[in-house]
Amino acid sequence: MADVVLRGDLHSTRPVPSSSGKEVTPTSISIGRCTVISAGSVIKPPCRMSRGQTHYYPIKIGDNVFVGPQCTISAISISSHVYIGANVTIQQFVIIKENVKVLPNTVIPANMVIASGSVVGGQPARVVGEVGEGWGVSGGGAGGGLGVGGGSEEKWVEGGDLRELVRSIK
Repeated sequence: MADVVLRGDLHSTRPVPSSSGKEVTPTSISIGRCTVISAGSVIKPPCRMSRGQTHYYPIKIGDNVFVGPQCTISAISISSHVYIGANVTIQQFVIIKENVKVLPNTVIPANMVIASGSVVGGQPARVVGEVGEGWGVSGGGAGGGLGVGGGSEEKWVEGGDLRELVRSIK
């Protein structure tokens, strides 16, 4: 979407050998299929200072990930089927596993690992619940929503049905 900043220029300066034998510069940001990054968000690879030099590490974002507006993300890994609300800050070297919902205005501190199926919120972030069974499945059945414990106050459906959510943010 508009005003998204992907800091792909921040990458390791060490070339790595490829399968063809030539040395190539490694990819700094890898984004999976059906991933939506909303307006005003910034994605930048995590870095660490060592012996006076800054070393950047690649960031990997999985499939079917939704990043809300005005987010700042510097995680090392975000797995598939993750929903990140508006105005979320994810600091360096955070690992987010599959099927996680991050509530709006959350600040996830550096080096935190978030387990699969968790709902995370707060400043600093903490696990506040679990996503219900059937999270991300279309239809209004039990557990279809994103609320804590599978409430049904808002709906999010994986894959192609993200279009409604994208339209609502424009």
